[in-house]
Amino acid sequence: MAFTLRHLQFFVAVAEQGTVSGAAKALSISQSSITEGVQALEADLGVDLFLRRSRHLEITHTGHQFLRHAKKILGDVADARQVFEIPGAPSGRLSLGVTSLVAGYVLSEILSRFRRANPAVEINAIEDNGEYLEHLLIGGELDVAVLVTSSLRNRNALQVETLDVSAFRLWLPLGHPLTNQEAITLDDVAREPLIMLSLDEIEEGTSALMSSLGARPNVAFRTRSVEAVRSLVATGAGVALLPNLVYRPWSLEGDRIEIRDVSGDLPAVQVGLAWRRGAPLSQISRDFIRSAQTALSLR
Repeated sequence: MAFTLRHLQFFVAVAEQGTVSGAAKALSISQSSITEGVQALEADLGVDLFLRRSRHLEITHTGHQFLRHAKKILGDVADARQVFEIPGAPSGRLSLGVTSLVAGYVLSEILSRFRRANPAVEINAIEDNGEYLEHLLIGGELDVAVLVTSSLRNRNALQVETLDVSAFRLWLPLGHPLTNQEAITLDDVAREPLIMLSLDEIEEGTSALMSSLGARPNVAFRTRSVEAVRSLVATGAGVALLPNLVYRPWSLEGDRIEIRDVSGDLPAVQVGLAWRRGAPLSQISRDFIRSAQTALSLR
């Protein structure tokens, strides 16, 4: 039996939630429907998309590869439906702000969807740190920004919509002794050399997390490049705590890294939209917000 769009929706939900129960809750359907749908998809493709663990499902390398295609298919279907929902594409200009982390891992999905539906709109994008983008939003120099909403400083002056939540996870080189432990604690992490991603919104969260232990983290290297973190971890220079949204097992060095959950109350990175509170939104801005909502809901 050929797989259906519904099967793809179930698969994406499980991949994002990590459990069948989480996917069922997100889609408001029964767990048995989710399980049967994923099994039917795996049978049709002839591959295992998940490894069944005691408390969760871990997506396989093949599953990660197929996830990109599944999201694209669902996104294309949503775009096709938009043709009938929007009788005429508006023209004009959108002033957009984006932080470095979001630009590398979230923005492309949002922009591709928005541009297909709004080809006549000119986009003027500014990449900078979150604090400066907040300043531009409040001053009316930006229409909307895509950024890490969990670290906003002027939340009362902004309308905020968080669209995705990404938990911190531990990156380890293959064969690291911690990979054999059933549970990894923050104390375990504190004893390891740490590769720190020094982007504002990430370093702040990582530092706060490590300082909760009452000890200074053993930072072996700081870098603003996620790819540098990936290479340093893969070659055994240290471990890293990063939000799950930047994990790419198919990327350079990605197959030489293992990721593990860490026990304890870890923070999460929230990604979403912000615009000036009380400011009227143009049709173009509303269309962009809708595109972002759709794109990030399929992650």
